[in-house]
Amino acid sequence: MIRAGRTHLVRTREQLAQDMGMAMGTFRNKKPYAAAGFPAPISPKGARVMLWDGEQTGAFLAGEPVPDLPAAGADDDLLDRQEAASELNVTPKTWDDYKTGPQIAPHLIVVHGVEHCPRAVIHAFKNSRPGKQAATGRPKGSGNAIPRNQLRDEIASLLDVEPAITINEVRRQLGIAYSTAQHALAQVRGDRIADVMTAAPELSFDQVAEQLGYPPAVRKAARQATARAHRGQDHA
Repeated sequence: MIRAGRTHLVRTREQLAQDMGMAMGTFRNKKPYAAAGFPAPISPKGARVMLWDGEQTGAFLAGEPVPDLPAAGADDDLLDRQEAASELNVTPKTWDDYKTGPQIAPHLIVVHGVEHCPRAVIHAFKNSRPGKQAATGRPKGSGNAIPRNQLRDEIASLLDVEPAITINEVRRQLGIAYSTAQHALAQVRGDRIADVMTAAPELSFDQVAEQLGYPPAVRKAARQATARAHRGQDHA
């Protein structure tokens, strides 16, 4: 996330290498940004392009105390794809659909090759969406009443709260059939793993699953869904 009014301070890996007087190859090998005390990236974990706040990195390289970033939450904060999706409690792929609409597309901002959206635009879009029935408290025995295009978002919201949620718990909260919950849960987990593996190809399936909090017992189904997602990306 780029805090409001700090776009001009954003630094990339290439710019940090220049700041340190270091060749890019050396920078990649040594990974000086992993040193103790080095400011954390302002991009989310697993992002393909890592970004830093230049005020923080400049202070660190000068041997000065690293200042804290302003508090997040301002309307003009810029959120990347993963952060925007999280703000709406949807998957990044769902955000990819949303962002093409007239409420969002004109407001997208590209910073060092990374697309961002102002928080205020995301909230305005969120508030304009038709209200959805809460995930909890759905009557049992109601059948698969959730439209397919909403089911993934509902399950994504549950996974955001409890990555290790069980099929039976999904059934209880959403009031859907066991087979529907089983398939959709594996699919959303698989898609999320595929997204991270695409952004960070150096990570293995199990490393990403562990990072996302998915227990070993659910990984077989998620692995199959991940493979399908990768095949879909390959043919896209």
